[in-house]
Order: sequence, then structure tokens, then C-alpha cells
Amino acid sequence: TIALSTSTPYFDTTVLNEVVGASVRVTNVNTNTEYIFTDQNNGNYTINNFVPVINDTYTLEVIYNGETYTAEETLKSVSEINAVEQSVEGGFDDEVLDVSIFFDDPVDEENYYLIRFIEEGDLFPVLETETDEFSNGNEIDEFFEKDRDDADDQKELNPGDNVTITLYGISERYYNYIDLLIEQYDSGGDPFSATPAEIKGNCINETNESKYAFGYFRLSETVTVNYTFE
Repeated sequence: TIALSTSTPYFDTTVLNEVVGASVRVTNVNTNTEYIFTDQNNGNYTINNFVPVINDTYTLEVIYNGETYTAEETLKSVSEINAVEQSVEGGFDDEVLDVSIFFDDPVDEENYYLIRFIEEGDLFPVLETETDEFSNGNEIDEFFEKDRDDADDQKELNPGDNVTITLYGISERYYNYIDLLIEQYDSGGDPFSATPAEIKGNCINETNESKYAFGYFRLSETVTVNYTFE
């Protein structure tokens, strides 16, 4: 499924401006296989015979309102998650629970990762990025922890809480893009942080270059685990 929408003014209360009537096509550059996505008239464009191939390059073409948008990306693989462990010692605060995932980094190649953590009931996930620059060929671990709140001990992780952790294999270009977005989001409440800069993804408006699309066309192999704290 590919979901398309247009942007809204900052103070607009509209939840989503769905795009209907677009032409959406994904092409495997290595094989020239084309996949035409069908308009569901609700902002979603779907297909049921897409066959992803690891390390193949794909292009996206969206034609809407007389303008053509394109993007290109390579489908990246990811390792299996070896283990999930909880502790009170792996994070920043040794009085609250944290959870860690462990996975093997492939040898002799550059790898980039996105890790998505979300606790059941939360509205927004926590996103983290990782590279193998200093851990190539070794086991990598990444932890997730919620800050302690003395006024509300339910805000931190507790026995019985459930989290979903997804590990993505990503390209270097997407790593640079999402890492900047995460950095800007994390510093949003800091009065001393720099003014956020506009970050462009890989989507190009071939008809009018100044009207580029927001977001990023990414292809990733993913591994997901669900963990319940004891």
C-alpha cells in the first residue's frame, strides 16, 4: 500500500488531505518489472503481486494534477534479532526497566539501521538510528528506556507493559535523512537548539522542481518482535 496526501497549514484541524486520482507506479530497475498501484479512492493505492528483491533498485512515479514526482531507492536487507532482554542496568537510569535487542552485523559491508520502539497504548514511537562504523561484523545491541517520573510511576516501563520493536535495514542516504529529522525532533523543546532547517527527501517533482514532495521513498526489509516485561 502507498498512501498519498497533501500538506495542510500548521494550525489547520484537518487530519488528512487524501490524494485521489493519482497514477502510481513502482519499477524494478534491475528487471524492468512494473507494478501499477490501484487507486482505492481514499488516499491509498494498493497492489497484491509486488515481489520485493533484496538489493534491487526501485523507482517510484506518481502523476497528480499534471505534475510528475519520481524517487529512487534500493531495497536493503536486515539481520534477524538474536535476543530481547530486559534489565535495570542497561539504560541511563538504574532504577527503571529497559529493554535491549541484539542482532549480528554482516561482515565487510557498510550497514545502516533504523529501530522503532513503541509501547502499547502510546501514540508516537521512539525512533533510533545506528551504523556499523565502529561495530562492523559484531553483535550490535540497542536499548529502549522511558524516563522516570516520581509523580507518575506508570510513565516508566513496568512489569506487564508490552512493547513492539521493529528493526529496519536502510540505505546510507535515508540514514542521513532520518537522522537529521530525529535530531530536530529531539531538540524541539530546547531553547538553545538551532532553528530547524528544511530537510528534503529523495522525491523530485520533474514538472516543477520547486514544488518537491515531502517525505522519503524508502524500501526496507524489517524484523519485528513483541516483548512483555516481567
